[in-house]
Amino acid sequence: MAKLYFYYGAMGSSKSANALMVDYNYQERGQKALLCKTGTDTRDGKNKIRSRIGLEKECMLLQDVCMMSDEQLAEYDAVICDEAQFAKTEQIDFLAHIVDYLNIPVLCYGLRTDFQMNFFEGSARLMAVADDIREIKTVCWCGRKAICNARYNEHGIIRQGSQIFLGANDSYIALCRKHFLEGKLTPEDPGDACRNQQISLEEIQDPDTDK
Repeated sequence: MAKLYFYYGAMGSSKSANALMVDYNYQERGQKALLCKTGTDTRDGKNKIRSRIGLEKECMLLQDVCMMSDEQLAEYDAVICDEAQFAKTEQIDFLAHIVDYLNIPVLCYGLRTDFQMNFFEGSARLMAVADDIREIKTVCWCGRKAICNARYNEHGIIRQGSQIFLGANDSYIALCRKHFLEGKLTPEDPGDACRNQQISLEEIQDPDTDK
């Protein structure tokens, strides 16, 4: 029986590369996979999936897949969806429909949580309804398993902001929970506590004269 799969991982865990390799495996065996992605991240092209290691392939948008009839979808042996965290609840439910009523496996790849450790809409729905949930592992700089997607700038980890902010290695880094909570981006990073203390000292030494 077909299943709805959710393969999740932190930033840099090769989710897109895995999706493209699975698509290639279907092709190599003479089967036809429908490759798609959500339409939020179009930095590499509206209809293209590209991995950090250079693998890339043209694809459909999930919103267009959701407009296809059962007869059109029945021509495929599998559906592969990248960036699934950005999907809407109803889009994930449509993918579940493909599994349940057309007996076609659907493989979704994406982040589990955002930079504040909260679910995205698509990942939350997948965690609720997927038949098979698997982690694609990557590591923190310390060697522990990385499960947190830290958004950062030159001042350190960013804790507030909109949920969706598109960026790559210059904006995000995968960290273990300990170093995410401490705000340590590297072994030399003093962390949030030291940064906040330094800011407080600077405010004392140079008080706002308008106050």
